[in-house]
Amino acid sequence: MNIVSFGGGTNSTAMIIGMYQKQIPVDLILFADPGAEQPHTYEFIDTFNGWLTAHGLPEITPVFHRDKEGNRLTLEAECLASETLPSIAYGFKRCSLKHKIGPQAVFCNGHPGCRAVWGSGQRVHKYIGYDAKETRRIEHAAPADAADKKYENHYPLFEWGWNREICVQVIKDAGLPPPGKSSCFFCPSMKKAEIQALWERYPELFWRAVALEHNAAPTLKTVKGLGRNWSWESYREEWLRNKEFQDAQITFDDLFPDAPGGCLCGAPCGCYDG
Repeated sequence: MNIVSFGGGTNSTAMIIGMYQKQIPVDLILFADPGAEQPHTYEFIDTFNGWLTAHGLPEITPVFHRDKEGNRLTLEAECLASETLPSIAYGFKRCSLKHKIGPQAVFCNGHPGCRAVWGSGQRVHKYIGYDAKETRRIEHAAPADAADKKYENHYPLFEWGWNREICVQVIKDAGLPPPGKSSCFFCPSMKKAEIQALWERYPELFWRAVALEHNAAPTLKTVKGLGRNWSWESYREEWLRNKEFQDAQITFDDLFPDAPGGCLCGAPCGCYDG
């Protein structure tokens, strides 16, 4: 049985397209949804499902983390209830283990196909989208892969020599739009340019992220916010102050519109006196 771990981004999308092209069977495509992906990821999943159906592949199956009573528990709700930030803000990766890896494992444990494979003494084949430049991640996973009695992990992009650029082209050639980066809208690993894009494209999500910072503030000791050493809210305030300062600057051309170049005589260097 072949299972694909779909992350919602470029690598795993290209991997599935490549598996189709190379006639590698796909029995199940799992997407662990923490309930906090940005809108473009959910939109792409809908689009990609159409492509999958048209090519005779199974649609993406979303799986979720659930509490002890079986109710879905999103990462955002968990952080609000515990008055904490995502664990990666503190240098850990528990949120990934709990909301990404864990839900897929639980789903497979109850899946008849997986159970049949394990019952026969074999391993389920799992396909993961590490590309050709992610040698360290594959080497790091190697000991655990070798000891895993339930899954045989495969890294086809690495085996095919497909780097990020090739993956982007494969998706384009398949007639699909770029997936965009997949991450929670309050992920502490987001870069400043991505945070700015968030408040510009999805301001309501940005303020929900700031609400997480406010909610966790009483318990924070070693970090200041989602930026670890700084809060997203303080970064936005600083960015706005700098923008306001830059917008308020008056150039020589503004002062002397009839003498462009910064000099009354019109000389570009501003120092020529004849």
